[in-house]
Amino acid sequence: MEYRKFEKLGVSPSLLGFGCMRFPTTEDGKIDEAEAEKMLDTAIQAGVNYIDTAYPYHNGDSEPFVGRVLKKYDRSKLYLATKLPVWNVKTLDDAKRLFQEQLDRLQTDYVDFYLLHCLDKEKWQQVLDLNLIPYFEEMKKQGKIRFFGFSFHDEFDVFKTIITYRNWDFCQIQYNYVDTDIQAGDRGYELAEELGIPLVIMEPVKGGSLASLPDEVTEPFRNYKPGASISSWALRWVANKPNVKVVLSGMSDMAQVEDNLNTFGKFQPLSLREKELVADVAASIKKRTKNGCTGCAYCMPCPFGVNIPQNFRIWNDLSMYGNVTRTKQSYFVELEESARADQCQKCGKCEEVCPQSLSIRENLESVAKEMNALK
Repeated sequence: MEYRKFEKLGVSPSLLGFGCMRFPTTEDGKIDEAEAEKMLDTAIQAGVNYIDTAYPYHNGDSEPFVGRVLKKYDRSKLYLATKLPVWNVKTLDDAKRLFQEQLDRLQTDYVDFYLLHCLDKEKWQQVLDLNLIPYFEEMKKQGKIRFFGFSFHDEFDVFKTIITYRNWDFCQIQYNYVDTDIQAGDRGYELAEELGIPLVIMEPVKGGSLASLPDEVTEPFRNYKPGASISSWALRWVANKPNVKVVLSGMSDMAQVEDNLNTFGKFQPLSLREKELVADVAASIKKRTKNGCTGCAYCMPCPFGVNIPQNFRIWNDLSMYGNVTRTKQSYFVELEESARADQCQKCGKCEEVCPQSLSIRENLESVAKEMNALK
């Protein structure tokens, strides 16, 4: 197993981290504990020692399950990460109660890597207003937290505000070879490196989208290295960055565990030629974009309730990544029926203010046709 040292912290977790938000499940939606435990055992026995969970994962079942499994291991040899659900915190007492609940659920008296979960502009202001940081700094002094950081989902300017606020032990960002200019992105990586703040990476395979790309897109990968999985290219691209210390993978079956262990058990940095291939594939994916919606939301609110940017994001993602299952979940489950493309009444107000001069009405009609064809 490849290990990478957090120089400022003096620890060396495994480069591959086990993300505990996508365990296999039973028919009733509960964690398939027997299979999930085998997966964790396999990973830990192969040298994975960074285990990442959070309060809401698997509807609150992830922390208790992980806590039970890890009881059979030497706790001092593992790095356990979990996160405060900031959206559930209305008072400082809420934070204190939730933190103690997490320790109890995990059956531990300390957390190695503790994060403020999913920070954006609004949640960051909430953190400041409730004075949460001094409390967790005190928990660190008491030994209940070893390292204190945050995970992030917002624009770069917000990231810059948060990461420069204090000397964080580490932070966690979403990063992959396609979304280099989204959220923290390349600029966030470079700023963290400049500040000497080590990075943990989430969504390196973009929720699985970069593991199951259309054949015509991944042909360069398959021709160059026929035996390598498509996901391994995404994982190696992220791991190639020196300030990336842990790459999280939310593994959902044993095959993924074994493939990731193969990638990180004998980790090979990308060669110059391989970097070029990844850049070519990223360009091919981006060329498949249906329209140039940037998500600026100047078109919102729609008088008829259509979530225009979200419809276009789903439409573009389907074309770029070809993930039909994920598309159906995004459109027919996660997107309210009243916000879908077929609710457009073609009033044209959106097109009057679109900075990209998109043919929004025509594009929404195409979205509706393509989505309904997936039913």
